[in-house]
Amino acid sequence: MLRVLVSTTSFQDTPGEHHKLLADEGYELVCERGPLSEERMLELAGDLDAFLCGDDSITAGVIDKALPRLKVIAKYGIGIDKIDMEHATAKGIPVTFCPGVNHTTVAEHTFALLLALVRNLVEEANVTRSGEWKRITGNEIMGKTIAIVGLGRIGKEVAIRANAFGMEVKAFDLYWDEEFADAHKVKRCSSLGETMADADVVSLHVNLTSETRYMLNAQSIATLKDGAIVLNCARGELVDSSAMVEALESGKLGGYGTDVMEEEPPASDHPLLSAPNTVITPHIGSRTYESVQRQAGMAVRNLIHVLKGEKPLAQANDAPIPSPVTLVN
Repeated sequence: MLRVLVSTTSFQDTPGEHHKLLADEGYELVCERGPLSEERMLELAGDLDAFLCGDDSITAGVIDKALPRLKVIAKYGIGIDKIDMEHATAKGIPVTFCPGVNHTTVAEHTFALLLALVRNLVEEANVTRSGEWKRITGNEIMGKTIAIVGLGRIGKEVAIRANAFGMEVKAFDLYWDEEFADAHKVKRCSSLGETMADADVVSLHVNLTSETRYMLNAQSIATLKDGAIVLNCARGELVDSSAMVEALESGKLGGYGTDVMEEEPPASDHPLLSAPNTVITPHIGSRTYESVQRQAGMAVRNLIHVLKGEKPLAQANDAPIPSPVTLVN
């Protein structure tokens, strides 16, 4: 029987057609609560035909341990930075992913973080629940400038919503969509520095690469407008946490709203957890019933297609599709 590792918690926790779709194939499911460390992945690898994974650490060592049995790595979602893509490709392992399934959800969560920060919603709700009546003066976002770093699917959805709130929008992306920018009044910036300069809000929507890691550090934060708000619904490693804490404590930045951390879950004494003017959520930007249905359905179909020797709906590398794998009773 084919054995499939399922490690994504939202896939497991959210009811829907994706469970039946997977069950109907007759696979033996090995269910874990991810994201899994390299150590745990090494313990599991070697006796599995497929990974249906979230942000688990799939290193070269894990891939080597999984061979020759492993036939496909099916990513639930779009972020593939936790997978050693070069090694997977070299070893002929197809890596599938799910583009276009969560951009609406993440964009909505981005604005949830922004509105929570500018209106002090978390503090106000907590003190009211405790029986106090503390009224804090907040700010509007209408007329403010938002700088979108990465105008891909999610960045575009953020731009659309920023327009609806009456914000001025500017953005930076290496692959510029002129038609979209013209239609949605997005000013094109030629560099990251130009994008962030004088912005009231900076929203990060880029992939994690060697070039983008710690793109917001002490030096780049120093160039931001005093009191600016930073939003991060992409990857925790885009931001130098120490520099962010220092900027929040000094008052250089007006707030940090993030759905992602470098280490998830973070240690209980992580300095960001006690930094002023922060709203941190536990990587739930794409965790809605609607988005999970889209992601899970696509991830399962990708996995099934590859195990049947068929082309998946979306593949992140150019490894060849293996011959069909048949069940043996």
